[in-house]
Amino acid sequence: MLKEFREFIAKGNVMDMAVGIIIGAAFTAIVSSLVDDLINPIIGLFTGGIDFSNQFVVLSGEGNFASLEAAREAGAAVFAYGSFLMAVLNFLIVAWVVFLLVKMVNRVKAAAVTEPEPAPEEPAGPSELDVLIEIRDRLKV
Repeated sequence: MLKEFREFIAKGNVMDMAVGIIIGAAFTAIVSSLVDDLINPIIGLFTGGIDFSNQFVVLSGEGNFASLEAAREAGAAVFAYGSFLMAVLNFLIVAWVVFLLVKMVNRVKAAAVTEPEPAPEEPAGPSELDVLIEIRDRLKV
């Protein structure tokens, strides 16, 4: 059983998947930074500095909370539509970045693939008719 497990792990697909997961985790940090540190501030400029992630409506009772975190700490039931909108926006941005990355990788792969050189043509040997004529001529002698 240990031998089978070792063979399974040594297969290329498993190793490729492991490398993909590790690279994916590192890429997640880069994309999160891109969204949080670069794109969201730009969106904030266009929306007048509104941070969507702090937009909420208190559903349970009365309360005037300064932030979503304060409302949650007080135990109030909140409808945090801003956090949801930011999650959707972040997803769309991540999907767009991944799309662009895959498109770029496909372009690089296509450029790397070169057409194989055609094999040099070997000189054609005598045709079947030529061989038969030669045999006939030799038999006459």
